[in-house]
Amino acid sequence: MAKRLLRTVISIGFVGIALNIPAQTKKSYTLGLVAKSQGNPVFQAARVGAEQAAKDLGQKYGIAIKIDWRTPNEEDAQKQAEAIEQLVLAGADGIAVSCSDANKLTDAINSAVKNGVPIATFDSDAPASKRFVTFGVDDVKCGEQVMDELAKIMGGKGIVAILAGNQNAPNLQKRAQGAKNAAKKYPGIKILDTFYHKETPQDAAAKVEQVMQAHPDIAGWAMIGGWPLFTDNALKWQPGTVKCVSVDALPPELAYLRSGHVQLLLAQQVYEWGYRSVEHLINKIHLKKNPATVKDVSPLVPVTKANVDEFAKNWEKWLPK
Repeated sequence: MAKRLLRTVISIGFVGIALNIPAQTKKSYTLGLVAKSQGNPVFQAARVGAEQAAKDLGQKYGIAIKIDWRTPNEEDAQKQAEAIEQLVLAGADGIAVSCSDANKLTDAINSAVKNGVPIATFDSDAPASKRFVTFGVDDVKCGEQVMDELAKIMGGKGIVAILAGNQNAPNLQKRAQGAKNAAKKYPGIKILDTFYHKETPQDAAAKVEQVMQAHPDIAGWAMIGGWPLFTDNALKWQPGTVKCVSVDALPPELAYLRSGHVQLLLAQQVYEWGYRSVEHLINKIHLKKNPATVKDVSPLVPVTKANVDEFAKNWEKWLPK
């Protein structure tokens, strides 16, 4: 009887071992990435950053991370909202989004969060939404820095035009306001106006040319985004005759530094938009850790004629061929 009981116990033990033979499936996460537009190189760089973070953090934590890129071909906040809804239905574990229009995206973000999908924003925030973190520049300070640097280059006097992109983008509204605020410190600086436009290189370049023809006395451009500099020969003036400070430092923009048409570029950390967003999402959903603050501020990187060649090397990593 005792021997029979012992054999039964041993048999049960072997069955238990046998049942545990299959290796545990690696934990996997799908993260949605919804940028503003497919064609903008800053968002291409963000995508590369997100993919690299997925590899690095996957190795670090022994997990699988898939980036599901759901970005509209051109800026369209409604399509972004639909992409968020589709990602939630598809079972995404977290989503990072750069908001073309905060008002149109807040409901979609809140709905996703209500359904258990955490949302991070990057570059352009939806501050009234339930996103748990936002990564990017301090937009008001960004605008202030653009104007401060331009005023310094202009010797504190002259007529300035502000180029501001999409009028509905909350990050650009704040940058434009920051530029206007900073201009008040310089009695010799006069703001002509803030000029908005569709965020394509062609539309932006056309806006600059149109404004310059109507107001040839403009002495400086405060570009809170570098849209016209994404294309060749956008600035028709002779180098140095009109001063220009612009946000961003994409490869096409660097040529304007080298030619002297632009005196300073203030680079956003666009690769980090993707990388840091994935870090925040994995911290949240895998490690169950919230960020120390809701606003993760990314400083601007000054790029001048003196360091342009060194900075250009970053793009070999950010936009691999």
